[in-house]
Amino acid sequence: MSGNEPNTGLGFDREELFGAMDRIVKRTMQMDLTWEWPCGVAYYGICRAAQASGQDEYLEMVKERVDELISLGLPGLNVNTCAMGHCLLDLYRKTGDRKYSGILDSQIDYLENKALRFGDGVLQHTVSDDNDFPEQCWADTLFMAAYLLLRVGIERRDETLISDALKQWYWHILYLQDKNGLFFHGYSNVKKSHMSGIHWGRANAWAAYTMSHVKPDLPGWYLYPECMDICGSLDLQLSALKMYQTENGLWRTIIDDPESYEEVSASAGIAAAMTISGNPLHYKYVNRAIEGVLKNVAPDGTVENVSGGTAVMRDADGYRGVTRRWIQGWGQGLALAFFSAVIGSET
Repeated sequence: MSGNEPNTGLGFDREELFGAMDRIVKRTMQMDLTWEWPCGVAYYGICRAAQASGQDEYLEMVKERVDELISLGLPGLNVNTCAMGHCLLDLYRKTGDRKYSGILDSQIDYLENKALRFGDGVLQHTVSDDNDFPEQCWADTLFMAAYLLLRVGIERRDETLISDALKQWYWHILYLQDKNGLFFHGYSNVKKSHMSGIHWGRANAWAAYTMSHVKPDLPGWYLYPECMDICGSLDLQLSALKMYQTENGLWRTIIDDPESYEEVSASAGIAAAMTISGNPLHYKYVNRAIEGVLKNVAPDGTVENVSGGTAVMRDADGYRGVTRRWIQGWGQGLALAFFSAVIGSET
């Protein structure tokens, strides 16, 4: 598969993708991930892999580990820990065990009634029980909270949750999307600025991947006014992102900075969004990304060249300096989400 192939659709080797997914899942389950957002993203990816491959054993692995984590006691609630709600929803769907829905209920109650907000109701990004980043919104919140609210709202036919989720995208688009279509990492309502003003790669992945799910997942999406903004935002963003794909089929940790390194978790999330959105003009970019991400899956299932946890850094050098030496839960999870989306595109 080369970048010069005619744009006739997605081209991939199913067995190669299934093999890579299996290695990633098994390597991920060897990680000592605790009840935090890296685990939430990783296990979300494994649940998507189970759905795409029909391998129920993947869900059993997640169930066993989640049960162990529950028995050890759960930490306090914040935006980041709510990422674990994604796998709780999938486990409840599979088992019907109210243990999972009960914990999920507590997360939803936190987000709806207790989480810090500013302005018209924008969720402030939090990583602990403290007021971590006063009146700051980060693109990360779209995966950890907004997308979770949407999934649970759809599952329960709860219009209050659906409405809040869609409003979170609406506000985050207003605060974070640049005129060129790219997303900034964060916004400070106190300083009325984007702080370092960086178009961070994974921020663009969080935004694009979550927005790409709204139209296909939400029944009657066209009846919700915010969806017009979400669809318009995503179209503008993806049309901009395609211009920054590298010759290796990847995107950089700072999207528009040729001096920053190629980063695989952002690349997987962006390419997954292109896949789910289904615009045939993007297929050639997805094909390049399939090849690029696969080259960064080690034989043992480690997804390589994934940047470490990243706050809104002071400047571009701060982002360029974040290590990519170590295995990360979000890298594993976003790679699985991407490959699952590609396989799901056949149906």
